[in-house]
Amino acid sequence: MLEFLHQFPPEISKSNGNHLLVNDKYKYKSMWIRAYSSLWMLASVSLIIYMGHLYIWAMVVIIQIFMASELFNLLRRANQDKRLPKFKLLNWHFFFTAMLYVYGRILSQHLVNTVISDKVFFRLVNNLIKYQMAICYFLYIAGFVWFILSLKKRYYKYQFGQYAWTHMILIVVFTQSAFTVANIFEGIFWFIFPASLIAMNDVGAYFFGFYFGRTPLIKLSPKKTWEGFIGASVATMIAAFTFANFLGRFQWLTCPRKDLSTGWLQCDPDPIFKPESIPLPALVSHWLSWKEIAVLPVQWHALWMGLFASIIAPFGGFFASGFKRAFKIKDFGDSIPGHGGFTDRMDCQMVMAVFVYIYHQSFVAAQDYSVEMVLDQSEAILACGIASSPLGHNIDILKRICNEKYIGVFQYTEPFERVEFLVELASLSCADLPSSMESAIVTDVE
Repeated sequence: MLEFLHQFPPEISKSNGNHLLVNDKYKYKSMWIRAYSSLWMLASVSLIIYMGHLYIWAMVVIIQIFMASELFNLLRRANQDKRLPKFKLLNWHFFFTAMLYVYGRILSQHLVNTVISDKVFFRLVNNLIKYQMAICYFLYIAGFVWFILSLKKRYYKYQFGQYAWTHMILIVVFTQSAFTVANIFEGIFWFIFPASLIAMNDVGAYFFGFYFGRTPLIKLSPKKTWEGFIGASVATMIAAFTFANFLGRFQWLTCPRKDLSTGWLQCDPDPIFKPESIPLPALVSHWLSWKEIAVLPVQWHALWMGLFASIIAPFGGFFASGFKRAFKIKDFGDSIPGHGGFTDRMDCQMVMAVFVYIYHQSFVAAQDYSVEMVLDQSEAILACGIASSPLGHNIDILKRICNEKYIGVFQYTEPFERVEFLVELASLSCADLPSSMESAIVTDVE
C-alpha cells in the first residue's frame, strides 16, 4: 500500500487541493486508495458495532488517542522537545486526567447499575464516584505543578504555547467524544445512524464532485463543488429516511444500555421505533397494490438529522480545511491511506454528535424523574402544607420506589430513608402499598 501511495508526484502529495477533482489526472488512483481503505474501515466498525456498546466506547477512546496524538504533534518542534525530554508526558497526563473526569461523570450511574448486586463493590464504587471530582482535581493540580517545575529559560514561550494548545485539544476532543458516548448508551442507533449519515454525505459529495463538479463551493476547500454539495444533500436526505427504517427494526440497536455489561439487549421498543400505518393518497394507491405504508416515527426525526448532516455538518470539514491551511499541511496525519489522519475523518462527526445529543434530549427522550428531583419537590410541597396534584403525582412515584423492584437500589443509601419519611408524612406506609402501581411512571432512577 505504501509503495502505491509513493507513486504520486510530490506536487500532488503536498498540495492542499489546488484544482477540482473532475480535472485531476490522478483522480482514479486516489479514488481506489480511498475506496480500499474505506472498505477496511467499514468492515472493522461493523464488527465492533455488532459486539455492542462497551466495545464501541472502547473504539471511541482509541480514536480519541489517535486524534490527540495528531493534534499534539502539530505544534511540536523536534529540536526543542529534545531539550525537554519529559514534556510530552505532561500532555498525556492532562489527557488521561480529562478522560477520567469526563467518562466518570457520564458513566457513573452505569457503573453503579453494574455492581449493585454486590454490597462490597457497591460501596467501593459509590465512594469512588463521590470523590471522583476531587481525585481529578488533584491529578490536574499535580500536572499544573509539574508544568511549573519543568519550565526552562529560553523555552518559556514554547512551553506556555504547548500548555495552552494542550487545553484547547482537550476541549475539542472531549466535548465531541462526551456527546458521542452519551449517544451510544442511549442506544446504538443514535451513534451509528448519524455517523452513517456523515459518511454517506461525504461519499456522495466525493462522487458527485468527481463526475460532475464544475463550480467551486468555498475557497477554504477548493476541491469542494456546488454540484457535489447539492447532489450529496439530496442523496443524504433520501438515505436518511430509508436507512432509519432499516436500523430502527433491530431491537439491540434501539435499546438503551443502563449498565456496563456486554450482553445483547431486550427491551420494549420506544414508540418512535414502532411502525405506524400511513394511508396513501387515492391517486397513488390507484396505481399500486397496497393502500398504506408502514413508517417508523423515527424516520421523521431522521429527516432533520439528514438535513443537518447535509447542510451544517460539512462546515466542520471546512473549519478543519482552514485550520490545515493555517498550519500549511495537507492532512492532520497519515494513519488512513487516502483519507489522512483520524482527525480528518472526525471533523464533521464532531459537529454531528453534539447536534444529535441535543436533538435527542430535546425532542425524542422522555422526561426523566430522578429520585432526588422527586424527593426535593415533595419535601418542598409538604413543607408548605400544600396537598396539591403535583404532590399526588410525586406520591405515586414514591409508591413505585417503595416496591421491591426499586428497594435494592437504595438499601445502602440515604435516599430510601427519605422516601419512607415522605411517604409516612403523606399518611401512607410502604408496607401497606400494593405491589403494582400502574399509574406511576418512573423512566429513570438515579
